[in-house]
This record gives sequence, structure tokens and C-alpha cells, in this order.
Amino acid sequence: MNGWAVALIIIFILGIIIANLLLLKQTANMKVPEAVLRAIKEREEKALQEEEKPKDK
Repeated sequence: MNGWAVALIIIFILGIIIANLLLLKQTANMKVPEAVLRAIKEREEKALQEEEKPKDK
């Protein structure tokens, strides 16, 4: 591969990395809907209840 092709690949990869970091920064400030928070809480409670059940051997 010549030098130009390597440089273009490196620039392309850096562009992807920078774009993903900017997207991550933007989504970090988003609020989670209340329905999603309730669903997560219910799923966690269900998992705890299943762990507390005695296991039949």
C-alpha cells in the first residue's frame, strides 16, 4: 500500500472515533423516560425474587 492509502485509512478511522465520542457526549445529557426507569426497576426486583427462591435439587 502506498503512503496516501495508509493516510486516508488513518484519517477515516480517526474520523469514526471522533464522531463516536461526540455522539456519546451528546447522548450523555439525555433524560431517560420514566417508563423505562420503571421497567428497569421491575426487572431488577424480579431478578432478586428469583435469586431468593430456594433451588430444587
